[in-house]
Amino acid sequence: MAHSVSTNGRLSPWTGRRASAGNTRLRLLVVDDNPNSAYALVAYLSLEDIECSVAFGGKEAVASAITHDPHVVLMDISMPECNGYEAARALRRHPRTRDVVIVAHTALDERDVRREQNDDDFDGYLQKGDSPRRVVAMLHMLAQ
Repeated sequence: MAHSVSTNGRLSPWTGRRASAGNTRLRLLVVDDNPNSAYALVAYLSLEDIECSVAFGGKEAVASAITHDPHVVLMDISMPECNGYEAARALRRHPRTRDVVIVAHTALDERDVRREQNDDDFDGYLQKGDSPRRVVAMLHMLAQ
């Protein structure tokens, strides 16, 4: 159930996949090769009662997601060694993480990300530099 690209700045999930946190805190894995960016976002999201962990690249993201079972992965795209597309595809192939919600969080344009991804690599998109409130709003949209 793919949604169209947002042309008016509204948040719009790309798939019907949703995280099921139940009565537990939402567990989020923030993936970014820039530690300052990752920790700044985690600091804000922790104030929103979201349990955050961090990975500093695609390979680390895959290993961390398999071990820590996040509800949502916020994935940078442009990373050395293993980029966000490769990491998302690896997560989709693994039985423990195939259904995890993955949101592209990148400076790349939304249309470019949609063009480069496979069928369901990502469940949504957030532009880096967006307000942390938009990140929280997208996370709430994707969590049941």
